[in-house]
Amino acid sequence: MVAAHASHSSSSSEWIACLDKRPLERSSEDVDIIFTRLKEVKAFEKFHPNLLQQICLCGYYENLEKGITLFRQGDIGTNWYAVLTGSLDVKVSDTSNHQDAVTICTLGIGTAFGESILDNTPRHATIVTREYSELLRIEQKDFKALWEAPLIEPHNPHRPTKTITQVPSEKILRAGKILRNTVLSRAPHMIRDRKYHLKTYRQCCVGTELVDWMMQQSPCVHSRTQAVGMWQVLLEEGVLNHVDQEHHFQDKYLFYRFLDDEREDAPLPTEEEKKECDEELQDTMLLLSQIGPDAHMRMLLRKPPGQRTVDDLEIIYEELLHIKALSHLSTTVKRELAGVLIFESHPKSGTVLFNQGEEGTSWYIILKGSVNVVIYGKGVVCTLHEGDDFGKLALVNDAPRAASIVLREDNCHFLRVDKEDFNRILRDVEANTVRLKEHEQDVLVLEKIPAGNRVSNQGNSQPQHKYIVMSGTPEKILEHFLETMRPEATLNEATDSVLHDFIMMHCVFMPNSQLCPALMAHYHAQPSQGTEQEKMDYALNNKRRVIRLVLQWAALYGDLLQEDEAAMAFLEEFYVSVSDDTRMIAALKEQLPELEKIVNQVSEEPKASQKKHKVLLQLFNTSDDRAQKRQPIRGSDEVLFKVYCIDQTYTTIRVPVSSSVKEVISAVADKLGSGEGLIIVKMSSGGEKVVLRPHDVSVFTTLSVNGRLFACPRDQFDSLAPLPEQEGPSTGTVGTFEMMSSKDLAHQMTIYDWELFNCVHELELIYHTFGRHNFKKTTANLDLFLRRFNEIQFWVVTEICLCSQLSKRVQLLKKYIKIAAHCKEYKNLNSFFAIIMGLSNVAVSRLSLTWEKLPSKFKKIYAEFESLMDPSRNHRAYRLTVAKLDPPIIPFMPLLIKDMTFTHEGNKTFTDNLVNFEKMRMIANTVRTVKFCRSQSFNPDAALTNKNHQDVRSYVRQLNVIDNQRTLSQMSHRLEPRRA
Repeated sequence: MVAAHASHSSSSSEWIACLDKRPLERSSEDVDIIFTRLKEVKAFEKFHPNLLQQICLCGYYENLEKGITLFRQGDIGTNWYAVLTGSLDVKVSDTSNHQDAVTICTLGIGTAFGESILDNTPRHATIVTREYSELLRIEQKDFKALWEAPLIEPHNPHRPTKTITQVPSEKILRAGKILRNTVLSRAPHMIRDRKYHLKTYRQCCVGTELVDWMMQQSPCVHSRTQAVGMWQVLLEEGVLNHVDQEHHFQDKYLFYRFLDDEREDAPLPTEEEKKECDEELQDTMLLLSQIGPDAHMRMLLRKPPGQRTVDDLEIIYEELLHIKALSHLSTTVKRELAGVLIFESHPKSGTVLFNQGEEGTSWYIILKGSVNVVIYGKGVVCTLHEGDDFGKLALVNDAPRAASIVLREDNCHFLRVDKEDFNRILRDVEANTVRLKEHEQDVLVLEKIPAGNRVSNQGNSQPQHKYIVMSGTPEKILEHFLETMRPEATLNEATDSVLHDFIMMHCVFMPNSQLCPALMAHYHAQPSQGTEQEKMDYALNNKRRVIRLVLQWAALYGDLLQEDEAAMAFLEEFYVSVSDDTRMIAALKEQLPELEKIVNQVSEEPKASQKKHKVLLQLFNTSDDRAQKRQPIRGSDEVLFKVYCIDQTYTTIRVPVSSSVKEVISAVADKLGSGEGLIIVKMSSGGEKVVLRPHDVSVFTTLSVNGRLFACPRDQFDSLAPLPEQEGPSTGTVGTFEMMSSKDLAHQMTIYDWELFNCVHELELIYHTFGRHNFKKTTANLDLFLRRFNEIQFWVVTEICLCSQLSKRVQLLKKYIKIAAHCKEYKNLNSFFAIIMGLSNVAVSRLSLTWEKLPSKFKKIYAEFESLMDPSRNHRAYRLTVAKLDPPIIPFMPLLIKDMTFTHEGNKTFTDNLVNFEKMRMIANTVRTVKFCRSQSFNPDAALTNKNHQDVRSYVRQLNVIDNQRTLSQMSHRLEPRRA
């Protein structure tokens, strides 16, 4: 099950406990829990379910600290491993001295190693943990049994063809037949003999007509580009062919022929076949819409670089943003790569891409499949998977290949960059890089990029190039933005996005305690050279720029500023300085009213502090929250919270939300009369215990759904046990909510989710990504929104597992699928995904008797929804769906968090002691998604809002759930025991 961050630790501990048991002691519930976790691991995502089930029965869990040697080169292997978290270095030595070993690659999450145990050959390399790592281990005897077991049926060999894939799939053959028969049934004039340049082409269709026709057949086809990708699927597999054998489907007056029409006597469809095709058409369109984007991407990448259009390059660039191997590269380099990358595919396992010792001519990135890295005399030293790259070192060092690369499976796809293009990009980047130095050290690095030939409103041509900040010291980055800012620009201009990036991200590298004095110094700066008029002009423009930056800064932070004494003092002092200057400099007067308005808003905020305690109680206890607008939680707000003791009694403390664990311990000690040796522990309903560190913040809001806080002496830690109330409900509420309309439920869920989402400040995403404790800031609003995602997932699973009657469970499945459909209609993607993930939880998905009785109409809808959850190509299906939506949108927040974490972990914050501003820009761009989703206010459906839905409203805000996966699995097995 995919869960938001807040409840991750609980689920992880549970499956580890299951793996720690001896295989013979593992129950079917244990296996289900392990299976749920391993399904998410990259190394196992393509494994047959039966094979994965066997791994769950025989695998073991291992965790190793940094610097631990797992085995040495030359050892006889006894285990196979897969990397679950962390990374390990692969070291090879040409001598018997292990100290001479050279690191040849790093194994990351999802990689597997140790296949040498199949033939008892010595280990080909030494494996050392690069950081704290978690591994799945399988012993030799079990691995051999798995390897030899016929769990997966072999593919049937197909006839060789001249098509791109050479292995046409039965699904696509059927799809082609359905589309041809439907065209003949509904628009027979489209397939006919056509003449062009005195030549006759038999039984052909025209590309533009095929695109027009497809767009009319299904609501899932939204654009001509999408339709082109769907026809490209058929073209790649030879089910549709261009009359001159071109491999790119084009939305032009070009002729294409269905495979069945290649024959002289191609039969027309019978009435029976027409009826069948009508019934299957929508499923076929859905299938092609899912795989069309990948086919379209392959088509673009097969085009010679010189033939790629601007739109083609933009689509390729968007794809590159989500490839792990490229995450550390600058935007400019990715855009350059979009123009030169070449698609390369190989159909057969065992194909050698290149041999050790050969000259390096290309750099490869794996799009699909996996390869083995082989070194002479050592065999396979590691395996690389989707998103990994290889071959770059030989290009950088101009050295021979250090290893051979062999395809590990059939039908592997790669992106290739040839040496000449690779070196040109490196040269271009360096040639377009400007370095500002002080005392022989870089202090600011700029990159020249095309600005586009735009024309201003006055008709003047704009500069063709601009300089963007790549890295620099905080002071120099600020100075650069102030110098290049146009003082007369308005706050609404798109050019402010770069400035917005700085204001959004400065807390990472230049906190307010540094920024505020620097801004004040820049405001009062005076030039030392020039005429008196030039000095006056410089001072005026400089002041206007600083005022403009301060206005944007204050607008972004809003009432968060009142929690920062230094910022408040600066704002008041700055206002006085500007106010004084307006007496002498009339041109500053136009900015003064806006500055005055912001200062008044922020300074008035503390006057309402006496109301905060009441508001916060309502935020934590939604049953009293009837008509008042939900207010964001701030760090200074106080909360009443229960902290439990080892005897399961509790004490209620009253502390600010932003309190650290150290402050919570102090508050508990005051109540208990003694706090010596106390620790604070997060306890999940499954018994997972986490000792919180003294500097941890957001203590109250990062608990799991049924989590509780405990305080106890350290020596009593092992005796702590969950409270009975953490177990959750023992009876379901189906009797209550089956009477509520699915649309009303989805509507009220969306209203509540929007309230939660709208309270999340953009800066909370930054604090969450870089670590709350580094800023000493709370992320309470974001935490509660993430917890809501988990709560809805568990609500779905809980209600189904508490329903003992089969017919009622089938009705529940239908109900949840309908609620999900309405959430999608309301653009509430957070709840939509939570419901679908709840239905895909192993405790629900294994209820085969229940799913068998679900009407086929609902099975199709669920299959369509499940396809949007497909994690492949970094959730491409979801991203394409969101790209077509207009705000307001409630996004799938766990994926946004994942994107930011991906960027954060893949790029250093500082490079050569300079701020990596390219990283700041990428993270700020993801945060802008939140801003876009909320750029239009959410207006509830008036027809539904006017009804009296207090019962529905109260129900969706007080969901009572079981969040213990083991308990849910046990309940599921009692409902439908495992079939023999």
